[in-house]
Amino acid sequence: MRKLAVLVVFLLALGGCDANTPLFEVKAVAAGVPSLAPFFAEDSGLGRDARVRSRPVPGGLQRGDTPGLYGGTEQPKICDVEQLKRFLTAPRNAGKARAWATALELRTDQIPGYLDRLTPVLLRHDTLALNHDYKKGKAVPFRALLQAGIAVLVDEKGLPSVKCSCGNPLRPFEGDTSRISVTFEDGNEKWQGYDRSEVVVVRPASRELERIALVDVEDAERGIQRPVGTTGEADSDFDATERRAVPRLAGTTFAEASRRLADAGLAVAYGGEGLPPDRARVVSTEPGAGAELPFGAYVTVRVATTPPALPAPPAGSGTPTSAGPTGVRPTEAGPSGGATSGGQTNGGPTSQEPPSQRPRSSTAPSSSGPSSSTAAPPGSGPPGSGSPASGSPATSAAPPRSSAPPATTSSPPTDTGTDTPPRATGEPPRTSSPPPQTTSSPPRTTSPPPQTTGSPPQTTSSPPPVTTAPVSSATP
Repeated sequence: MRKLAVLVVFLLALGGCDANTPLFEVKAVAAGVPSLAPFFAEDSGLGRDARVRSRPVPGGLQRGDTPGLYGGTEQPKICDVEQLKRFLTAPRNAGKARAWATALELRTDQIPGYLDRLTPVLLRHDTLALNHDYKKGKAVPFRALLQAGIAVLVDEKGLPSVKCSCGNPLRPFEGDTSRISVTFEDGNEKWQGYDRSEVVVVRPASRELERIALVDVEDAERGIQRPVGTTGEADSDFDATERRAVPRLAGTTFAEASRRLADAGLAVAYGGEGLPPDRARVVSTEPGAGAELPFGAYVTVRVATTPPALPAPPAGSGTPTSAGPTGVRPTEAGPSGGATSGGQTNGGPTSQEPPSQRPRSSTAPSSSGPSSSTAAPPGSGPPGSGSPASGSPATSAAPPRSSAPPATTSSPPTDTGTDTPPRATGEPPRTSSPPPQTTSSPPRTTSPPPQTTGSPPQTTSSPPPVTTAPVSSATP
């Protein structure tokens, strides 16, 4: 019995481990604490960290152009970029330069130009990144949690690229942020205010930035506009307390909505496993257009998804299917449920093409983002089921006998746009004269021929109703 009890406990523990794996081991890196194996000594004057309390955000994934994501101070020299450039181009540091460049996928001759495009900022959130130690002539990567207040250099899309105090190269964190195990050791004690649910991962902005909107970490009412590639000498101030109106975003793409909000000094809130696709259509925002918010406030964006595209009909068949009208059908809408058919949601189009340029086919164009599962459209079905199959003429499984011989006219036969089998040699051609009398049962006839390719496709029913599911503002 004792052995059996031990075995049960072991199996339960094993099952619990499986439920929690894989866990990503992450090393905590506190502000002001020297690294054990830095590229350059922490006391060499390359950068200075600050004391900043991490701020909660409604979304663990943040784009690099999010207003207020980073901070600054009135003392601009938080990173000495020119000194780092001299270190990496000095002949005595050629080995470090090669390892440093390799970690960032650069050539050593590209280092000076790359550093000239970076911008020094202070982290305002505990941020996950892929850090690098320098060991035995190589850059050794490790997952790190950088404490708010650490000075970093960011690239043109707002991604942390260098830890200023020691010159360690940084890359974006890859992995499930909800499956991390943070270890605090080597002098990096757990800092006050640490909350794993508020950890941030930075993703690149959808465009190259010209300037970065910062918040003064010592005076939250002061905003700082810092041109990209400058170290603070060209900063300009703005009032961070001034309220900004939410722009009208319904009908735009998610990428365009993000840019407009950033230009207005507002941030995007979203949830899920990753960012919505850039081409996803925005159907509503919360709060709505016209609402006034302070700088850096978050606006929840709801986007529409599309059903999976149906297979295209064979070339030259010109046969419509019964899947519904052309164009993308949204499956999400705003809070009021204002989704409509025909390619419109809340007043915004669901396709980037104007109606006059959309192909006249019943296949729905594929979306760049993930598609939601939908039931099979009415009228479609597997071959032989009695429903017309996509891409082939609709025929009846058991056509009825006609009560009269097929009528013929003097007008030319309708072009069905499909390939038809040749007539048998014994079958008389169609003429304008009356058909011959039949002495036996009349021949079988098929269902009415499909319409010509020039006519709009017919549908067997109206398109299915649209469902709504707003993008959550909850974040890992």
